Formats: sequence, C-alpha cells, structure tokens
Amino acid sequence: MFIKIRRDTLIILILAFMLILSGRFMSYVSYASSNETDQGVPISGVIVKGNDIVPTESIKGLVAGEGFRAGSYIQGDTLVTSKRKLPLEGAITNTEEAVKFASIPGTQIYPIIACDVKVDKSTGIVTVNVIEDFSAVVVK
Repeated sequence: MFIKIRRDTLIILILAFMLILSGRFMSYVSYASSNETDQGVPISGVIVKGNDIVPTESIKGLVAGEGFRAGSYIQGDTLVTSKRKLPLEGAITNTEEAVKFASIPGTQIYPIIACDVKVDKSTGIVTVNVIEDFSAVVVK
C-alpha cells in the first residue's frame, strides 16, 4: 500500500519542487514590477508642486487635456495618446502654456505666471511646478 521512498530521494524531490515554485514566483514578480509595455512607458501619474490657491484638480485636468493622462504612453521622444501622436517636447510646451490658464474657481483670475513641466521617460511620472504671483494679476 505504501510507496517506499528513501530519505535522500525525498529531500531531492522537495528541493526540486521548491526550486520550481520559487522560479515561477520570481518570473511573476518580475513581470508585475516591469513598468514598460510593448508600446512604451505609460503615463503613471501627475505631481503638481507650488500651487497655493489654484486647485490641484484643475491643473491636473489641463495637463490631461494636453495628452498626459492614463492610457497615454511615451515611445522614445513621442507622446502617443488615444487620438494622436505628437513630439514630447511639443507636448511639454503646450502643457506649460495651458497650465497658465488655470483660474481660481468661480473667477476669471489667472494667478499662475510661470510653469515648468518635467517628464521622466523611465517611469512616466509628469511633474508640474507652478509659480503663482498675485501682484501681476489683473482683476476685472
């Protein structure tokens, strides 16, 4: 009824099972931790720095409107969105201009006078640094 297995054979079988199991686990972990897709590096997030009055959500909305949103990816020096492909430097310039038109909610006051957009091509993180200056704001 019982199968007779020597102790050293059982140890070898257990070690082989553990090696196979750990190899599978390592391949799953390496696939899950890779941030690059077949197309390129996906846009993984937007970080906004330097804003005091203008809400972060309105700045992120303007950045997303210029193409830096979920579903877009960076392929070399090109930003590929669901609707178009454009040079990364052109997209950064367009985003810097668009963020300057972020207003205080409920008003037509645009306090952002300067903006700097940086894109990390290896992680897909977009960092937006804004400078708000209320001394240059024209209130109508």
